[in-house]
Amino acid sequence: MDLPQSVLWIVAGLVLMLAEMVVPGVFLLWLGLAAVGTGIVVQLLGAVFWVDVLVFAVLAAGSIALALRLRGPKREAVLNTPASGLVGREAVALEFHGRAGRVRVGDSDWNARLAEGEDAPAPHDLLRVVGVEGTTLVVGR
Repeated sequence: MDLPQSVLWIVAGLVLMLAEMVVPGVFLLWLGLAAVGTGIVVQLLGAVFWVDVLVFAVLAAGSIALALRLRGPKREAVLNTPASGLVGREAVALEFHGRAGRVRVGDSDWNARLAEGEDAPAPHDLLRVVGVEGTTLVVGR
């Protein structure tokens, strides 16, 4: 039994899309869509094999470009944001020299800076995290 080229392209595309569910990442989906699209074009136009490959290459490049565009801009990883749950948490002063020092939040020690207008705390004073600047906590009373 000799299957038409269009059916082979569509089956290959479906296999790639099914493999996407097993293999981590989001890459095979777009190649699978390109293969299914190639199968549809081959079914409609009945092209020779090198044209099939060219159509697949164009559709694959286009679908991957679309995927990258849909993904959006790459965001920088931010260690400490208000969403990470540090702002508002209680901090214990460990040591301060002027406005800079170290605090303990939970079971982790952090570099800290006093908020404007705050006096230097004594060791073991309770503070509150009022902001985050990079990996430094801004603390106050």
